[in-house]
Amino acid sequence: TMDAIKKRERMYRSIIGQLQNDGYMAIAKSLTSQVKPFNPCTSSDFLFKAYSIGLEQVEEDKTDQSYIPNVLESIPPGRGIDLEFENEVQILSPEAVQYETCYVTAHKAPTRAATFSKNGQYIATGSVDTSIKVLDVERMLAKSILPSDINNMMEQSSQAGGMADHPVIRTLYDHVDEITCIEFHPTQQILVSGSRDYTVKVFDFTKSSAKRATKAISEVERVKTLAMHPAGDFILVGTHHPVIRLYDLETFQCFVSCHPADQHKGPINCISYNQTGNYYASGSKDGEIKIWDGVSSRCIMKFPDAHDGDDVCSVVFSRNGKYLLTSGKDSVARLWSLAAPTHPVLVYTGAELSGKQTHQAQAVFNHTEDYVFFPDEQTVSLCCWCARTGERQRLLSLGHQGPARRIAHSPTIAAFITSSEDFRARFWYKSPLSE
Repeated sequence: TMDAIKKRERMYRSIIGQLQNDGYMAIAKSLTSQVKPFNPCTSSDFLFKAYSIGLEQVEEDKTDQSYIPNVLESIPPGRGIDLEFENEVQILSPEAVQYETCYVTAHKAPTRAATFSKNGQYIATGSVDTSIKVLDVERMLAKSILPSDINNMMEQSSQAGGMADHPVIRTLYDHVDEITCIEFHPTQQILVSGSRDYTVKVFDFTKSSAKRATKAISEVERVKTLAMHPAGDFILVGTHHPVIRLYDLETFQCFVSCHPADQHKGPINCISYNQTGNYYASGSKDGEIKIWDGVSSRCIMKFPDAHDGDDVCSVVFSRNGKYLLTSGKDSVARLWSLAAPTHPVLVYTGAELSGKQTHQAQAVFNHTEDYVFFPDEQTVSLCCWCARTGERQRLLSLGHQGPARRIAHSPTIAAFITSSEDFRARFWYKSPLSE
């Protein structure tokens, strides 16, 4: 039966993954050539863990089951990418070309920062003009217009400021140089921003009169990237200095790794926590990716020359924490398994055909982790790949008059935001009702 075939497929994939994990690459390759699994096999010790659990149950030895939660808490198929468990996954989410622009907001200078809140309700954009805008996603959807009218639409300025349903609900000013990065607090209406003015600032946007920051951190260098802890208690700060700093958001006490050898050798381009905050990843101009323990801030894993020595531009964990999606100035996106970090599991190619990028750009998952999105700088379009196979999909023209410097996808719906050198940020959406 079909069910039996799928079970056998999964069994063989587990065997191959265990052989790869244990270093028996030749045997794994031989078995792969004979079995011919539908999807790529990744290095994993899943089979050993499953065997260990079964053995302990048989022997009724319950003295040590510390490893059981790691297996039992794995996110099941359909809730994110997991190449160990997936065979024929039905993709229901839209590919990039199906999205349409439904709102455009304009700054007075290039926009180079954008992010979604964790619940997908808000978007924040930051600009070289030193302003930050907070937009309400529901209001943008309510004001959505036909794509043919986009080029004729300009955001209403101060005259519309008093409109109760205007998508821009806050405009914040408290930096004196370009906004480089923005992060929302996971549970509160708090926004943290970083700037080239050597500061990190904390804004409480619960009140409509809020314009200025309530707290500020003075850094040693220009701030390049931020990452908020999933609990909202801490913030990671990456600057042009190679040392990553961890701040307590309540006390502003600073923590760094106690071993200088752990640190990068160049500016920090990107930082990202996993979903639980147990680990975080960083990418640097030195071409290296590092995985850090979220409690001790010790480096526990390295990916040297992850993008052939080019700058690492983005790092993001999959929901289950098993994989890391990265991009670099080589214009290539890669998917890494933390169980076997020596080589990428998948390489998403095609964007590099138009040449290496000049600016930093980000590879992101869509909200279901079915697709990987990555902007092509030269053609000002969006590349899209099937996250599980690496198969390239159709391109989406972004409509910007300059490179897209920042892309962020909603964590909850088929929507994303692009920020560009043309002073504008475009909100893209795929309605579930449209064909």
